[in-house]
Amino acid sequence: MSSVQWSVVSKMAMKLKWPIVLGVVVVGLLLLAVMGGWFSPAPGVDVARASVTRIEELVDEQAVTRLPHTYMITMPFAARIEPVTLVEGTRVRQGQVVAQLVQADLDLAVNEAQATVDRLEASVRHNADMSMEQTGLVQSERYVDSMKSTVAASAAREEAGKAQFDFSERNLGRIQRLFQQGVQTQENLDQATLSKVQSGVDYRQDLLIHAAMGSLQAATDLLPTMVRQYIGRKLLNEAVLKQQKVEAQARLEMALLNRKRGAVASPVDGIVLHRFVTNERYLGAGEQLLEIGRMEDLEVESDVLSLDVVEVKVGDRVEIYGPAVGLPRAQAAVRQIYPAGFSKVSSLGVEQQRVKVVVAFRAADLDRLLKDRHLSVGYRVRVKIVVRQQPKALVIPRSALFRGAEGAWNVFVVRGGRIRMEKVETGLLNDQWAEVRAGLAEGDDVVAAPENNLEDGQRVRPVLRAADPAASDRL
Repeated sequence: MSSVQWSVVSKMAMKLKWPIVLGVVVVGLLLLAVMGGWFSPAPGVDVARASVTRIEELVDEQAVTRLPHTYMITMPFAARIEPVTLVEGTRVRQGQVVAQLVQADLDLAVNEAQATVDRLEASVRHNADMSMEQTGLVQSERYVDSMKSTVAASAAREEAGKAQFDFSERNLGRIQRLFQQGVQTQENLDQATLSKVQSGVDYRQDLLIHAAMGSLQAATDLLPTMVRQYIGRKLLNEAVLKQQKVEAQARLEMALLNRKRGAVASPVDGIVLHRFVTNERYLGAGEQLLEIGRMEDLEVESDVLSLDVVEVKVGDRVEIYGPAVGLPRAQAAVRQIYPAGFSKVSSLGVEQQRVKVVVAFRAADLDRLLKDRHLSVGYRVRVKIVVRQQPKALVIPRSALFRGAEGAWNVFVVRGGRIRMEKVETGLLNDQWAEVRAGLAEGDDVVAAPENNLEDGQRVRPVLRAADPAASDRL
C-alpha cells in the first residue's frame, strides 16, 4: 500500500474511533451513575429548621387535686343525733346548722340542771335564816337563868326541910321526956313521932330535889352552848351549800352550752365532701358526722422524683394539664416543697425516692375550672414545673439528637441534598425540644427523627415540617 493509500485509511480509521470512544465513555459514566445510585430516587426525611425561640426545662409529673384543709364536723359530746339530711355536694354557708342533736334531750338536761340550782338556792336561803336558832338561844339562856332560880329555891327548901326535921326531932325528944314524967299523953308522943318521921321524909325529898335540880342545872347550862354550836354548824353548812350551788351553776352553764352546741354549724362557706351518718342514733363524743371543704382552696399535690425536685423552687411557674383540666392549660406556681422524701414503688415495680410538691392554682384559672370543668378533690392531672428557661435559644426537636460513638450528642444536618453528621453542644432540654449552644446555626435543617439506616453523606430528599417550640409547648 502506497503512502497515499495509508494516509487515506488512517484518516478513515480516526473518523470511526471517536464515536466508539465517546460511546465507551458514556456507557462507563452510565454504569458509574447506576452503581452510585444517581438515578435512584433519594429517600425523603422529615427535617426541622433550627430556630431561635423560647425554651423551658421542665419537670413533668402526675399529680392529684387536694384541699390543704378540710373541716370535720363531729359530735360535740355523747348524745343522740337527729338524721343528717345534707348529702355530698351540698353547698353550705358559715354558721349554717348542718347537724342537730335531739332537742328534747338537751332541754331535759337544762331543766334538770336548773332545778338543782333552784333547790340549792332555796337551801342556802333556808340555811341563812337564823331566827329560830336565835330564839332558841335566848330561850335556852333564860331557861338557864330559870334553872338557877329553881336550884336556889330547892336549896332554900332543903334548908327549910332541915330546920323542920331538926325541930321535929327536938320536939320529939321534949315530948318523950315529958311523957316519962307523965306530963304528956301517949297521943302527943305518937303525934310528935309522926311529925318527926314526916319531916324526915320531906327533908330527904328536899335533898333529892336539890340534887336533881343541880343535875338539871348542869345540863341546862350546856343548852346555850349547843345552840351556838348549831348556829356555827349552819354557817359551815352555808359554805358547803354555796359551793354546791356553784357546782350546780357550772353544770347548768354546761347544759346551756351543750344545748347551744347541739345545733352543729359549719365553720366555713364550703361544700359537703363526705357524710358519715344518716339516721338518728346515739353517738359518742368525737364521732364523725360530715366533712366540709372549701373548693376555693383547691390545690395540686405531686410526688416528684428526688433527683428532679432539687431543681424545683418555691414560686416556679407550673402548667397544669390533662383531661380533667382540658384546654387551655391552667397556670399555677409552686407553693410548698416538703422537707422530707419517701419511698414509692412505681407502676413498673421500681422503688423510687419522691418528694411531695404542692402547687397553687392561679385564682382566675381555678375559678374557671370550678365553674366550667367542675374540678374537685382527688382528680388526676399532670403538672409541668418550669425549672429553667431561656427566652432566646437556638432550638431543635429533642428527637433529632442521638449519641455518637464517643457518647456526645450528634445530629444529621442536611446540606446540598446530603446528610452530614455534626457534633453539637446542648443546653436546656425538655421532652420535645433541645437548646443547641454550639455546632449548628440558625436556619440549619436537621433530621427530625433519624433512623438507624441513615449514613453520613447519604443523599436525601428533605421534607420540612413546621416547628414552633413555643406554640407546641402551650398545647
